Amino acid sequence: MMKRLPIYLIVALALLSCKEQYTTYSDAEYVMFADSISTNMVQRDNSRFKVAVASTVARSYDRTFGVEIVDAGSNAVEGKHYRLLTSSVTIPAGELAADVEVEGIYDNIEATDSLGFKLRLVMAEQLKWDLYKDSDMTKVVMYKSCPFDRNTFTGYAVLTSLLLRDYPGENMSYQKVIYTEPHPTEEDMIVLHDCFYNGYDITLTLHSGNAAEPKVTMESDQVLSDEASVFGQILGDNHILGESSPYYASYFNSCQRFVVLWLHVYVEDLGTPIGTVGNFYNVLEWISDEEAERLKREGF
Repeated sequence: MMKRLPIYLIVALALLSCKEQYTTYSDAEYVMFADSISTNMVQRDNSRFKVAVASTVARSYDRTFGVEIVDAGSNAVEGKHYRLLTSSVTIPAGELAADVEVEGIYDNIEATDSLGFKLRLVMAEQLKWDLYKDSDMTKVVMYKSCPFDRNTFTGYAVLTSLLLRDYPGENMSYQKVIYTEPHPTEEDMIVLHDCFYNGYDITLTLHSGNAAEPKVTMESDQVLSDEASVFGQILGDNHILGESSPYYASYFNSCQRFVVLWLHVYVEDLGTPIGTVGNFYNVLEWISDEEAERLKREGF
């Protein structure tokens, strides 16, 4: 299926058409949702979001189009999970775009929900662009974003690690229960005790400044273990080092209390790179003290 052009490309091509007289856009007026899927975060203190509508040409007058909800393919319920704040959208004179406003109902969306509904523009058939199938429709997806609290990521957690699967060392499994606590001086940083291998703590920073990008970073050159006990040989200075991978995104979820850490593991000899061990996927899931004690009794 052909992917719809992002709104900035639609606008750019429309402007080019006026200047270069491309026949594809020169006189043709098409109106559509800016993308086939609109993914939106619903926050407690910011539950409203916008769904963009675009036109290939500007007009000297306001243009108003109806907006309707399509029941088929929707699992979000209007009035329970969201409110459509207007049943129409108006592109002002001289403009190429406008927004449909939606309000997510924060308290009725569960932490694990992925809710969606479809919208359709009500307009004349000649305004629909045949180049893109169902360009008059979009799927609106909502998910809950919980307020950040560093204490959410302290206490006991279950680590599931592909590093431990490939290089278990003294570990009996690729999963283990670890203990975490806030860093004593650094805001948004947590300490993970005996994280991958016993006797070696690491720190992670949970960047809380942008709720839409809940990024996790791990500073470079943190010692994960000695080489001898994990590799059975010493290739560098007997330190296995780690940092957040530059190739994959690491992130956290405050609602579901987990961290995904892509870990870049490498070896150096007194600062001189020896080689990369690999990039390993890891998940940390925080649990209650009671759950941790139960897992320990079971030999987890």
